[in-house]
Amino acid sequence: MAEEEKLTIIERLGAVDRRYVFLLIAIAVIIPLVLHYATSIPTSEIVQSLFDKIESLPGGSRILISFDYGPSTVPENQPMANAVTRHALEKSHRIYLMALWPTGSRQSQQLIDEIIKVEFPDKVYGVDWIHLGYKAGNQGLINTLLSDFKGMYTTDMSGKPIDSFPMMKDIRTLRDFDLIIGLGSGFPGTKEWIQFAGDPGDIPVGGGTTAVMAPLLYPYYPKQMVGFMGGLQGAAEYEYALVKKYPKYAKRSRIASTTMGPQVTAHLVIVAFIILGNITYLLERRRKRKYR
Repeated sequence: MAEEEKLTIIERLGAVDRRYVFLLIAIAVIIPLVLHYATSIPTSEIVQSLFDKIESLPGGSRILISFDYGPSTVPENQPMANAVTRHALEKSHRIYLMALWPTGSRQSQQLIDEIIKVEFPDKVYGVDWIHLGYKAGNQGLINTLLSDFKGMYTTDMSGKPIDSFPMMKDIRTLRDFDLIIGLGSGFPGTKEWIQFAGDPGDIPVGGGTTAVMAPLLYPYYPKQMVGFMGGLQGAAEYEYALVKKYPKYAKRSRIASTTMGPQVTAHLVIVAFIILGNITYLLERRRKRKYR
């Protein structure tokens, strides 16, 4: 009788209703979100290299940040933009915001409204940061900017003459920038910044992409790319480095780290079910052999 009950339990575990699986995954996602559980992910070498590059630049350095993504990848890309912008402004660098994607201007405006204006109200537009907006042309635009930046950007996002801003007076080509950071989720994006700006112009290029795009960019590090953030984990790793160096950002710069919490717990639940499924399969196969 005990043997039959034991076998019945094994069979039940092997044939668990998928609705219970979905329910447990939902719980694993909801609870960390409600509790605002943030994971602390140590910074990998490739992410740390990007952080160290921004950290080592002298104050007042020029950093071009390109928003080459849209609303669909905001959960992965926007935390990257927030983190590097905080870091750059903390180090008193000058940041130039632009986009190769039409949707990128909206994302850079979101960064301006939520990060720059709120956390760095002392930074002056046109002196410490500027919003250049979107220009069409893909890699052709990058080629043109490499030789004539103001030929393409004659005004800022609001339509004011580009030379009316102090931080634009000495900008003639992409070579006048100390670092280019391409944040993207496809074409054109980080890869095109490396191929059409970094390599021919000998300009340091870093960036970040969605997790699905990241494997295509890793081969460019470290010779053609100074550092890189791959997916939400890459953003969380950068946040970890930023908070470690500047503890005052512990409560503000944790979006990616908090979002990683539900992802980690959901993955643990999935792994647990995979292990359980394999165990029940092996036990069931062993039982069948025994009764043969």
